[in-house]
Amino acid sequence: MTSLRVVPTWRLGRERLYVCLRDGRTLAWYDREAGRVNLLGEDRREDVLKALGPFVTGPVTVGPPPPPTPAELARLALRPDDDLAPNRPGEALLVALERDPGPAHRLRGDPRRRALLAEQAVGAALDGLDRSGWYALHSLQLPGGARIHHLAIGPGGLFAVHALYARKLRVLITDPEVTVGRTEAGPLLRRVRTAADRASHALTAEVRPLLALAGPTARLTVAVPSREVRVVEDADLGGLARLGGVLKPADVEALHAMARDRHTWAGA
Repeated sequence: MTSLRVVPTWRLGRERLYVCLRDGRTLAWYDREAGRVNLLGEDRREDVLKALGPFVTGPVTVGPPPPPTPAELARLALRPDDDLAPNRPGEALLVALERDPGPAHRLRGDPRRRALLAEQAVGAALDGLDRSGWYALHSLQLPGGARIHHLAIGPGGLFAVHALYARKLRVLITDPEVTVGRTEAGPLLRRVRTAADRASHALTAEVRPLLALAGPTARLTVAVPSREVRVVEDADLGGLARLGGVLKPADVEALHAMARDRHTWAGA
């Protein structure tokens, strides 16, 4: 019996099989698409290949990991305080609610809590795109107090995603106005487009605006088609995985490394 475990993971849409000791330390990983076994040390080479035996398909190259790409080096150079990748969906709202939970009893619920539910639902849907080669960053703060709820980066391009709570509510869109339930209409699509424009400026790349409705909605009516803004329910965000032909994997990596750096957004 081998003392090693083989653990499958996904990174940028590619499966990796990690070979680990029982205490969790990694000895190697197998990239099936590249046909390569990357060894972190030669002393357990035979044990690693034996553990991977049932999983290996076709010829493979065995050796030390390749040197890191410039994008990977950029990520390693980030100070923890400057790295936005760990942000949770709704990070800013979570912090605000922790600091000021609001009254315990009120006739109407705190709107921040609904907004948080929306960002968490949309964020979870976007995080699920990682197997298709997508990255998602959450709660990106912009100068002046504005915020991009989510930034999706993948083969289909870049999207600035605004999450809107709409569960069991009627939604009426008459660009730029959006009405949810009985609330007063507001020029939300204008804000969504502005956020995408600011992201395009910061990243020097095209960022498209997307309004994600955290639903399911009671009814969605688009009376006037929205200009440029894609409108989808959170359950349909998986459709982004079918988009491609815009960015190469290296471009996705480079843009993600740039977007996760807090300093990138200082001039947005």
